[in-house]
Amino acid sequence: MTPVLSRRALGRATLARQFLLARTEAAVPEVVAHLVGLQAQTPHTWYTGLWSRIAGFTPDRAADPLVDRELVRIAVMRSTIHLVTAADALALRPLVQPALDRDLFRNHTHGRDMRGLDVDAVVAAGRTLLAEKPRTNKELGTLLHEQWPDRAPASLAYAIRCLVPLVQVPPRGVWGRSGAIAHTSAETWLGASPDPADRPSVDDLVLRYLAAFGPATVKDAQTWSGLTRLREVVEGLPLLRLRDEDGQELFDLPDAPRPDEDVPAPPRFLYDFDNLLLSHADRRRVVTDDVRAQQYEPHGPVPQFFLVDGVTAGDWKVHRTKDAATLELRPFHRATAMDEVEREGERLLAFLAADVPRHEVRTTSPAARRP
Repeated sequence: MTPVLSRRALGRATLARQFLLARTEAAVPEVVAHLVGLQAQTPHTWYTGLWSRIAGFTPDRAADPLVDRELVRIAVMRSTIHLVTAADALALRPLVQPALDRDLFRNHTHGRDMRGLDVDAVVAAGRTLLAEKPRTNKELGTLLHEQWPDRAPASLAYAIRCLVPLVQVPPRGVWGRSGAIAHTSAETWLGASPDPADRPSVDDLVLRYLAAFGPATVKDAQTWSGLTRLREVVEGLPLLRLRDEDGQELFDLPDAPRPDEDVPAPPRFLYDFDNLLLSHADRRRVVTDDVRAQQYEPHGPVPQFFLVDGVTAGDWKVHRTKDAATLELRPFHRATAMDEVEREGERLLAFLAADVPRHEVRTTSPAARRP
């Protein structure tokens, strides 16, 4: 008989693999590799994701490897910028390239400019320009437009973004610093190209996904990767088969951790694009109906959530002035665990606003709506 996992047990399993049940002592590159990257399209919010997962984390532990090219920010899964190791920048990008191709050629804004275009010639020209020096999208598009004046500069730059593995170069993404969104090719930045002999398979990608996010359905794996037709891949792997309480078929690594559903889950703070929130088609293992009930503005700031007992229990925001920083906590309901959340929030605020002399953690009424 196929074992059945409750939604609570399913959540505990994923939290354990995400280092959100207990923080890890591992080095940042090791954690990033285990997570198969950390979604990182914003310059700095993802540092909170590492702080919530790594004991004693300080910003330099991620910023230094980023500057030293041990870590890079590059478009991979779902055509979205992730923080990955240098090795994964070269290995993962070819595997998920079909998702980036789909993003480009079916794009409502840029797809029409690809029709009849000698894409190979554009890619070659783009690589040459980026090898000269890192360039912004605007600069790259303008230079390519000189050669292809009948195509929109933004579309030409987007073609390079999707067809060439581009690294966002520091200081962009370095804690406490800022800079233009400038790119060069991964090969130029890392001084290496993907080695076909070492290229992992989609099988490997699915196994790594399950190690970091499982147990999961085929649809979950497709949502995370941006790839399609993974049923055949999953069916061919030596995986444990389970079911959730709704009868959906789940797959998992036989020896992966699956803690008891009553294992304590301490309060944790997630950042706006946290992997935990975006890597499953069915997110109910962590995301409660209360999130939908908030009716957040679709085109407004992406909310940041905190977890209580392993599920979304409220949102948080930091307000800063030159002299003070306030962490505003807005629980969805009155929660007996808010004392614990506030203590964790004090530690988070000390991390996020170490340069500000006065800190305050404030819990608002559950009925209060944030504008």
